[in-house]
Amino acid sequence: MNAATLLPDNAIFALESAALRSDRFRLERESDWQRLEAIVTRMEKGRLRRLSDEDLLALPGLYRTVASSLSIARETSLDAATLAYLEALVQRAWFVVYGPRSSLWDWLRGFLGGGWSAAVRAIWIDVLVALAVMIAGAAVGWLLVSHDADWYQILVGDMAGNRVPGATPEALRQTIFGDTDQPGMSVFAAQLFSNNAQVSILAFALGFAFGIPSLLLLVQNLASLGAMLWLYNSAGLLVDFAGWLAIHGTTELFAILLAGAAGLHIGRAIAFPGNRPILQATAEAGRRAALVMTGVVLMLIVAALLEGFARQLIDQTFGRFVVGGFMLALWSAYFFAFRGNRGKVRAA
Repeated sequence: MNAATLLPDNAIFALESAALRSDRFRLERESDWQRLEAIVTRMEKGRLRRLSDEDLLALPGLYRTVASSLSIARETSLDAATLAYLEALVQRAWFVVYGPRSSLWDWLRGFLGGGWSAAVRAIWIDVLVALAVMIAGAAVGWLLVSHDADWYQILVGDMAGNRVPGATPEALRQTIFGDTDQPGMSVFAAQLFSNNAQVSILAFALGFAFGIPSLLLLVQNLASLGAMLWLYNSAGLLVDFAGWLAIHGTTELFAILLAGAAGLHIGRAIAFPGNRPILQATAEAGRRAALVMTGVVLMLIVAALLEGFARQLIDQTFGRFVVGGFMLALWSAYFFAFRGNRGKVRAA
């Protein structure tokens, strides 16, 4: 006995009507579906040259038409096969119409070819404020320990090691020369890099609180540097210590500067959105700051390489200043003199 004979006549009629309605719906629109599917398939396979101008111009309209068909199919509860086909087609078409059109290599070229430097120039006010705060932080650290040496351990903490007030000039000199013969130097370098990386990330992440925690973090971090500068100056080794620091510090401190400026930029957009809605101002500042932070990560990687290799291989103050000065000039020229034509960030 056929299963259909077990159903009442009205149920059989409803099934036949639904099937007829689904067939009619498909026949009326199937040509657009097939055309869109053919275009999407060619684009997915990279066969753009085989597409005519008419197909490219029709692509957005066909996508909207098929998306509308999917909406109608859902509302009218058409057959599952039609719904599955339309959902898959709309999803594929969405990635073709609205999805990313460039490869990772293209994005990287745009980022390094102007996008990153443009984002940094767009937050130049925040960069200047962060720079002033960092200089003030180093000055505060120097002044505090010069009046009371007990501040040194408070500011420097576990990174001090043998670098403490009262150490002989010769002992301090051994901490900055002969690095290749001092296994402990790699430990200190790792601590220093880890600390600066954490400061960079936190300075950016805490920017949402109107940028105030970001600035305080810069003051705290640079105060420890100011304390160490005072220590080596008291031993007559300030220039040598500055050279030891410069070989990687011009990159690492520049990265911290940009991270603090990025966090401040977000905080300033929240506090002073101007004529824009606060969410719009924050979103625009966030995108720009995130682009800057992407570059900060690259700078920290470069700083780690300089810290791990160049500083160990170059054991003379002059050579260290040459490398550090070159890196500072390179970053400054890239950010403030280079004008690329790729990936520029639109000013808010």
